[in-house]
Amino acid sequence: MKELKGKKALVTGGAMGIGLATCKRLLREGCEVTVWDMNPTALEDARRELSSLGTVHTHVCDVTDKPRVLELCRKAEADMGQVDILINNAGFVKAGRFCDHPLEDWERETDVNLTSMYYTIHSLLPGMYRRNLGHIVNLSSSAGLMGVADLAVYCATKWGVFGLTEALRYEALRDKKNGIKFTSVHPIFLKTGMFEGGTLNILGNILIPSIETHDEVAEAIVERGLKKNHHVIKLPVTLHLIFIARALLPDSAMNVLARIMGIGNSMSHWVGRPGSEHARR
Repeated sequence: MKELKGKKALVTGGAMGIGLATCKRLLREGCEVTVWDMNPTALEDARRELSSLGTVHTHVCDVTDKPRVLELCRKAEADMGQVDILINNAGFVKAGRFCDHPLEDWERETDVNLTSMYYTIHSLLPGMYRRNLGHIVNLSSSAGLMGVADLAVYCATKWGVFGLTEALRYEALRDKKNGIKFTSVHPIFLKTGMFEGGTLNILGNILIPSIETHDEVAEAIVERGLKKNHHVIKLPVTLHLIFIARALLPDSAMNVLARIMGIGNSMSHWVGRPGSEHARR
């Protein structure tokens, strides 16, 4: 199991939800942590809370602003000496039929959920390569494993995150950089926060229950991802059923299974995080 004490971590979207819970766990492990978030009020609240746990640096950052991201990557390296752990957590969701929203909504979702990871990884991975040491954790989703109605672009970005993470892992292995690890994380709906109100039906929740707290995901990131180097983390573990079903069932049967589990209606009662751009307007 990997020792995290003394490691230097950068967490995007770290002022709320999964990001904040992950920062708390990293600090308790003895890490020094840099936190980015685009919400200055939430970031200040997080700074006050996290400062009691260890050394923390906070910066307001919209991860779609490439010059700002590159500037703050250099700042993180200067403040902490290096970045050993990168947690690409920042996310955005807009639910609804694909053609019922302007393209600008989908471009924004793509920029936050996927393109921003190009910026952080491209900036920080070379330093990890030089040291042959580092771990990049990219937040994907259960929607990165199976298509979900009313989440077409969200699914596209999270499938992209899955593929990006896997491809970078294989590149590092081919380059004999065995000290650099990559993990993608795929949680099902959380009951609070950005996906509040999203849920499968009764049968779907029996097979793949929703996640109760953000800390459940944070625990998996730290304990299974960073410490044990799990390449792909699915929450709950019954998400493995999707891969098994895809391998064994014809497409027509998969379509029936998706309807039976309520995947087509899972966003019908979505409200998102109240008071944020992730909430239904």
